Formats: sequence, C-alpha cells, structure tokens
Amino acid sequence: MNCSGCSYIQPIEDQGVISLRPLTQELEQSVQQQSFECRSIVHNACSIEYDSREQMLDILQWIFHLPNVEGSELQVGIGGKNRNQGEPDWLPVAVMISRLQNYDIVDIIRQRKFTSHMQPIVDRNEQIIAYEFLLRPTPNGPSFQPYRLFEVAHRTGLHSFLDRAARISAIETSALHLPKGIKRFINFLPSSIYNPQYCLSHTFAAIERLSLDPKDFVFEVVETENILHMPKLQEIFEVYRSNGIFVALDDVGSGYARPELINRLKPDFVKIDRGLIDGCDQSTEKQQAILQIMERSREAGSQVLAEGIERREEFDFCSSIGIDLAQGYLFGKPAEQPGLQL
Repeated sequence: MNCSGCSYIQPIEDQGVISLRPLTQELEQSVQQQSFECRSIVHNACSIEYDSREQMLDILQWIFHLPNVEGSELQVGIGGKNRNQGEPDWLPVAVMISRLQNYDIVDIIRQRKFTSHMQPIVDRNEQIIAYEFLLRPTPNGPSFQPYRLFEVAHRTGLHSFLDRAARISAIETSALHLPKGIKRFINFLPSSIYNPQYCLSHTFAAIERLSLDPKDFVFEVVETENILHMPKLQEIFEVYRSNGIFVALDDVGSGYARPELINRLKPDFVKIDRGLIDGCDQSTEKQQAILQIMERSREAGSQVLAEGIERREEFDFCSSIGIDLAQGYLFGKPAEQPGLQL
C-alpha cells in the first residue's frame, strides 16, 4: 500500500479539465445530453472542460446525483487547461466536491499556512522537561480552528498530507527553539500512516537533516483516532522505536483510549485525559479511575502525564499519588516561544 496522501497537492485552477473514469455508456450519454463535450481519452475515461471553479462544482454535483453514481467506483481527476501534466490524482466524486466546497481550508493545508506553538510539560518540581507541539495559524495568515483543519482534511482525503506536514513543522520549530535534552511531544494520526516505513521516513529524515537527537522526540496518538486496528498501531510504534523515538498514548480514559490499551501497547508515556483531571481533587470517582490508569501504567513501565491541569489543587493531588508529569494552563498556554523557565 502506498502513501499517496502524503504527496504534493495540485492546486485547483480556475480553468481546466474534469476527467471521469470508468467511462460507461450510460455516463457518456448523460454527459452528452447536458451538451458537454465528452472526449474519450486513455484509461477508459472522458474529459469535460470547465471555465471556473463554480462551474466545476456545478458539473461535479450534477454528476454525483446521476443514477447509479453515488456509491459507484466513478473517480474524478482534475487538470489545468493550459499546461502539460501527467496522470491526474484520481479521487471519488464526493471527495472532490468536498475539496471545492472547502477550498479556503484546503488552500491552507496545501500551502502549509500554519505553524507550531509549544505548551510546556513539567515534572513534580514544576521544572519544564518537555513541550507539546500544537498546530496554529501563522502570524498575519488566515485564521482557523485546528480541529476544523483536520475535520476538512479527513473529508477531502488530505489527512495524510496534513499530518505529515504538521509533524515536519513541529520538528523544524523545535530545532529553532529547544536545546538538546528537552523532549518534544508531537501528535500523529494512525489512519494517515498507510505504510509506516515509507510514510514516517520523511519524519526521520527531518530529524536527521536538522541534526536532532531522536531520543528527544515523543510521538503520541491523538484523541480523534478510533484505535481499532491494533496490529497496525503496534507496527507504527515499533517503527518509531526502532528509530530511537519514544511513543505515547494520548487522552487515556476517554473515548477509544481505554486503560486496557496500556498493557497491549506498552507506551513509553501515558497521558491521562483532561476530563478525568478536571476537578480530580474533588471527585472520588475520578480519583479511582486515575489510580486504575496509574496501576496499569506501572505494570507496563510507562511514565504518566496529567493533561489539562488548571488549578493548583489538581496538581497537588496528582503529585501526591505519584504522577510523574503535568501539562495545562497552570504552567503555561501554547505559545510561539518556549517559556521563561527553560
């Protein structure tokens, strides 16, 4: 399996050609009935010229609602009218429509109009020992909510491209601001990594290119992922570890990140979900859940990190039961520059 989603994203031009495949007799007749010129080309496909992105969207929406198209194997490729190019990237009609409907956000992803901010992670003495890197808009660039960026990326087939670009951005930012020995926690989407050896090779190459120490990096499974394909996730963890990099299980205690996964994955770090940490000093139920995670983490040899700490009382409770690390607004918000305590 390849990693085509990691590759360069061609821009959608104002004028160009829509290619459709496979070309069936019914599809060709429907196109001709709309007075479109359907020219047969290679690979059993036909092409239709368009003169604006709005016209392209109208054509694609019309095609999508033709009988027997939804759920079929019909694919779309987009090419510029006035430039020579090879085989287009073929995508399902619904995915291409979504790219057009969310063109502004797709353009942010395509042109990498984002940067990485850093949030401190402290030990029990409140000394900064690491930073987590979080995707944010560039200064004077278009604004966006990070969750929205990844939401659109999933719908438009760009999540592999975005995930890889975000990892590289974090690595490059860390090289600018952090000394050796300070750990860098970076998120990754398991579903974006089709072939771990290939898709992660760009990550390892960036670390090597910047002369950074792989042992300073911790890659963590983010909370939005449905962790169902355990063998694939174990393979990803193994590829990271074989390159000298640590791994973390994020948001444990929430959603799919169940405590029992700790024993199966044996991550180097376990990050307890902020929902359990919020008000943990006042809730016996939350305290029991946290202690259960602590016990499983000790058995697996994992360090534990409490996320989302905003109150001193929460930190005091976590410290009292032996939690190693903490992160939250109590110690600092995500920022372009590292905190003064470094």
